[in-house]
Amino acid sequence: MSQYAFPPLRATDPAAFGRVAVLLGGTSSEAEVSRDSGRNVLEALRARGVDATAVDGISALAQALVQRRFDRVFNILHGHKGGGEDGIVQGLMEAFGMPYTGSDVLGSALSMDKVRTKQVWLSLGLPTPRYVRLLSGEDVHQAAATLGLPVIVKPANEGSSVGVTRVFSDADLEAAVELAARYDGELLMEQLIEGDELTVAILGDVALPSIRIVPKGQWYDYHAKYVAEDTQYLCPGLQGQDEAEIGRIALAAFQAAGCKGWGRVDVMRDRASGNFYLLEVNTAPGMTSHSLVPKSAQQAGIGFEELCWRILEQTL
Repeated sequence: MSQYAFPPLRATDPAAFGRVAVLLGGTSSEAEVSRDSGRNVLEALRARGVDATAVDGISALAQALVQRRFDRVFNILHGHKGGGEDGIVQGLMEAFGMPYTGSDVLGSALSMDKVRTKQVWLSLGLPTPRYVRLLSGEDVHQAAATLGLPVIVKPANEGSSVGVTRVFSDADLEAAVELAARYDGELLMEQLIEGDELTVAILGDVALPSIRIVPKGQWYDYHAKYVAEDTQYLCPGLQGQDEAEIGRIALAAFQAAGCKGWGRVDVMRDRASGNFYLLEVNTAPGMTSHSLVPKSAQQAGIGFEELCWRILEQTL
């Protein structure tokens, strides 16, 4: 018997879903990862008899909505600016009364903005690394001095470790800011927590087993996420009381950001103190062969096809 209390399936007949659009690709910096995720979801739904069709990007979806070609949408677009995690596509689907998977307009928009997500968490006493918003023309050396090196510099609105640099010396600050500034939106400088990288998948109101990520290199960057075959994923990532605590914090963080349905919360555990620090929420996490939500669900006794079914069920 699994320790994770999942409700019984709400539908057993794939016809209950009608025609399903699997929304993938788009024009964000994470489009290719999204296409990979989408192909896997499409295959899993079809394997269970669901009438599912791939739709690439928001323009194609808008056309399909006008033509009333679908009954619901499985959103696996990643990122913003043509991705599906910033609330824009959710607003489009709301306007057409179209049921869709994942978080709504508020949860999607808020969690895409790392600065404002942190402000919400801090207001509720949830732990997150100290940070500085880097506005245009701001003195980055002064900001780093305020936080104390080492720091992380990243775009406030990107995912998949895009544009992120770990900075250990003052001399490397300018290059880090230059890289992050290639992406739209504000920049964020954050205290670098050195320790274990963990992530907790959320399915409905359940925090799934944590995963501890052990990259071969110094840290879990884009290459370690999507290319490397030697990154280790230990699941569950923690034991006993620590595992219960990270699940509690992750679920609280997810709900505080207005998120629902499913997602993933990234957490650091400080090596020196053992304290947890919330990094960000992903409202449409990857579903590729390297992705973490399927690994965590598997550990809790839910295979990939059932995971996709359960996510889609939340639209009924």
